[in-house]
Amino acid sequence: MESKLSAELMRSALASAPDAMLFVDAAGRVVFANRQMCSLFGYSAQEIATLGVEDLLPEHHRALHRVQRGSFMHEQRTRLMGIGLELLGRRKDGTEFPVEISLSPIHDAQRDLVAAAIRDVTAHRRIQAALLEARQAAERAAQTKSRFLATASHDLRQPLQSLALLNGALMRMVSDTQAQEALHYQDLAIGAMSRLLNALLDVSKLESGAVRPQPADMDIGPLFAELEQEFASLASNKHLTLHIDHGGQCVHCDAALLGQILRNLLSNALKYTCAGRVSLTCARDGAAVRIEVSDTGIGIDPRQLPHIYDEFYQIERADGARREGYGLGLSIVRRLVDLLGIGLEVRSSPGHGTAFTLTVPPGERCAPPRPPPPLTPPLSVHAEERRCILLVEDDSAVRDATGLLLRVEGYTVRPAGSLGEALECIDDGTRIDLVITDYHLGAGETGTEVISQMRARLGETLPAVLITGDTSSAVRALESARLRLASKPIRADELLELLRALLARSDAPSTQSGA
Repeated sequence: MESKLSAELMRSALASAPDAMLFVDAAGRVVFANRQMCSLFGYSAQEIATLGVEDLLPEHHRALHRVQRGSFMHEQRTRLMGIGLELLGRRKDGTEFPVEISLSPIHDAQRDLVAAAIRDVTAHRRIQAALLEARQAAERAAQTKSRFLATASHDLRQPLQSLALLNGALMRMVSDTQAQEALHYQDLAIGAMSRLLNALLDVSKLESGAVRPQPADMDIGPLFAELEQEFASLASNKHLTLHIDHGGQCVHCDAALLGQILRNLLSNALKYTCAGRVSLTCARDGAAVRIEVSDTGIGIDPRQLPHIYDEFYQIERADGARREGYGLGLSIVRRLVDLLGIGLEVRSSPGHGTAFTLTVPPGERCAPPRPPPPLTPPLSVHAEERRCILLVEDDSAVRDATGLLLRVEGYTVRPAGSLGEALECIDDGTRIDLVITDYHLGAGETGTEVISQMRARLGETLPAVLITGDTSSAVRALESARLRLASKPIRADELLELLRALLARSDAPSTQSGA
């Protein structure tokens, strides 16, 4: 009785199993099919019992299946059927649908059978197709965004480049102390604008994973000194005390990205502080270094704290003052913190100020800190009349600003707006000592083409500067001993120092020719 009950129980379990179940003998005849099997293929229990297993397959699969069925009966083992193949079932009404089939050998009453568990994967394939389509759409969107960012990066940096170079030229043209000081602060403002532009463009780069951190041991002192010089005038204009103390700490982090975080936090602190002080401090705390930006400003309502990192979110001000900025600073901070894998905490009390604390790994070895740059660069004009520079730039404003700076410095300048104009500049036999060219020129031309054509006519050792807003690794790979890259907007001092270094290298005797 117990044996009979067990057999009935097993048959009932198979009949009600959630997957379609099928037993087939060595001749391919259907021995057993459960309710799910009948429902899936559209047959009654009586109809399916009269079928062979090949009747449940599309006609063009039947001949091959007979061969494979015979092979399985000789080498019986549990396995998936048709691995790597597109398996299809055929319903009573002739419709075909994708299936997954698991096979298992069984033995019953002196005969060998094959048990097949069959699953309709139509919905699964539909989801896979939708995911593939979504991924392809996302890739197309990312490519479109990359093209937009490349164009925006170039076009937005152009006016900043003009401002930076004109400011540098004016620094060399005036000797009045107050004028020099005004130009110095203007130079700081241009630098801040440049960093803000980079931050705005980096929002999309951070989303796409294009920004890759390069952490290294760094002394925090030079960065803090740079920040103090940059924000001192802003704090003074608001009659605030700016307290900065690096504590002699060394950290392990990406210097550029950490600087971007602190600039956003300091800018935010100064924006929302009307009286008192803004502090930037750094101290060792056990196995980490804590960097804190705190203020005595308006503070943040606890109800607003969960939203402060949202894009375009701005804190409601109880004093009714006009909102400033675009609500991107803290969003960028949050993204950069996540990218760097460092800690970020915020404490705030309405009316009593806010403190943002970064938790950064300590560094092990740090180079001695470099002295901060002088407040006003020395006014010097080098006698470089014999040096002639070919300047290729399709933006007339940038070309005029760059040309003015070079002439003030004493260079002879041959300006050109395209590759064709550049070739015309050398047709009269004028000696060209160095080429400065923008990377993206009009009509699809590039600065690399200009350099290649100039070197083909004037010699492979001709030094060149390629100015670009493109920071991709493909562009960076072009740099060599006689081809230097300069990122827009480049400061006047940086550009002139780069020219002097390249020209000095070209004057020095060498047994090797650089690319």
